[in-house]
This record gives sequence, C-alpha cells and structure tokens, in this order.
Amino acid sequence: MSYPKGLLAAIHYFSDLDRCHDFMVAFRWPNGVACPACGSADLYYRANRRVWQCKTKHPKQEFTTKVGTIMEDSPIGLDKWFAAAWMVTNAKNGTSSYEIARALEVTQKTAWFMLQRIRVAMQTDGGMFFGKVEVDETFIGGRARFMHPDKRAEKITGTGGMGKAAVMGLLERHGPDGHSRVKAKVVKNVKRRTLAPEVRLHVTPGAEVFTDALKSYDDLDTDFAHQVIDHAEKYVEGQVHTNGLENFWSLLKRCIKGTYVSVEPFHLFRYIDEESFRFNNREINDGQRFAKVIAGMVDKRLTYQELIGASTTPA
Repeated sequence: MSYPKGLLAAIHYFSDLDRCHDFMVAFRWPNGVACPACGSADLYYRANRRVWQCKTKHPKQEFTTKVGTIMEDSPIGLDKWFAAAWMVTNAKNGTSSYEIARALEVTQKTAWFMLQRIRVAMQTDGGMFFGKVEVDETFIGGRARFMHPDKRAEKITGTGGMGKAAVMGLLERHGPDGHSRVKAKVVKNVKRRTLAPEVRLHVTPGAEVFTDALKSYDDLDTDFAHQVIDHAEKYVEGQVHTNGLENFWSLLKRCIKGTYVSVEPFHLFRYIDEESFRFNNREINDGQRFAKVIAGMVDKRLTYQELIGASTTPA
C-alpha cells in the first residue's frame, strides 16, 4: 500500500480522520476486516461511528481499528496518534512529551503516555546475530561528581553505588541487509554471570565476537571466536574494535541527555528500544519507518497502571 514519504505529505494526508481510518483498515486488514476477538468476517459496519459489530455473539462484539493495538481505549484520534508516531520515529534525537503536547494540543501527561506506548510498538527482537559481532557495555545516569553513594543502587546496578544504570549492547556488523544492527538492554550489573549468558542468548555459536578487556567476557572463548581490544593500549587493531557500539552509545546518550534530560531507570529500557529502532532502520525513508511502527502497534498493549508500575498483572 502507499503512504506518505515526508513530513509535509504526512501532515496533509493524516489531517482527515476518515483518511486515517481508511489507512489503518488497509494496513491492518488487507484481505478484509475481521473481528479481533473471534476472527469472523461476518460484520455490521456503522459508518457514523466508524465501528464494526460482529454478528457472532461474544463479549466485546463492537470494535474499532484501535481494538487489539496499543491505541485501544484511547480517546485520542488517529490523526494525533499518527502525528505523534511520525514525530518520534523520524526525529534523530527523539521528541519530548512537552513538544508532542504543544504540537498536538494535548496535556503533557497524555503525550508522555502516548510516547511510551509508541515505544512498545518499536520493540523488535531481530533474531540471532552471526558473523562479526561487537559486545560492549556502558553506564547511563547522572554525572558521578553530582551524585552521592547509594548502597541500594550499588546492589542493583553494580556501578559502585553512584546510581547509574548498566546497559549492555551487541552490534552485528553488515547484517542481512548489509547494514549493522544493534540490540541493547538494561542489565543489573556488568559481572560475568550477567553479561556472558546474554551473549550466548543472542549470538550464534562460532561467530566472531569482539569485546574490550573486561574480565566478564573471558569465558566467551569456549563458544565463539573471541578477540579482545584493550582500550588502555589502543582502540583499533585491524578488525578488532567496538567502535560501532561506541557510536551507538553516543547516539543514545545524546538522545537522553539532549532531549529527554532525565529518564527514570524504571523506564530506561523503553528509550533504548526507541533509539535501537531508529538505528536499525536508518537506511530506509521516513515513511517506511513510520509504516514499521504502525505495523508494530498491532497485538500489543500497555495500560497506564502497568506503565507506572501500579499493577503486576499483564494487560
């Protein structure tokens, strides 16, 4: 299906709610609308409300294009949802909830909730990495000289008590499409028992793995062609380096420090997912990135109670 390729075209295209509705229908149900609950195609359509009603009797017979997506139960129109998705997907350094709130004329709290749900749509697994893979770790948080030792933070992050969050990353050089791709996640510490299993979980045995001289990676030799670059001596030796991941860390920290400024450790993984998505899809155009996010909205859910940690029951 066709979709806007640039910002100006997107503004014109998605300014009409009926067009947004038709776009979502074509994107979600290319072979005809089906009930999200039972899969039946035997439906009534009420055009004045843009609502379908399934003829099969079951709970929640009525549904809209939002049902079964991250937008479910949201009173915000598709025009504003699509605008927010376009902005955060294609802004190199991210877009703050305050900027979204001003642009879409919603409250900052609403904009923040929308952005967090859009980040859920950006989550992708990417499959196993193979070939040449860089592995590295970094710490994200306030500057150490402005922070006081925190014993609880030390237990959680393993960072010496300064409250910084440990983040681990893997970068596959020249992936299936010829471009490097990355995976990153928050980890509880940078000890061997934490980092080594993550490498084995995401990298195919026998792959070439490049790390720095951190002792936590010492036992990777048993499963991978492991090569080490000691940053106390040099940063590159032939193909042995972690500069690809260092570049990603730079982009991530610029996004967090420059745009979001302060990110709670509880939500940090969502911002990492956002930057990873943009990095992994940097070679396609704005419209294609937007389409991937819209596709990622389906069959996912994030309630506000779950977002703020008030409920442990999956939504």
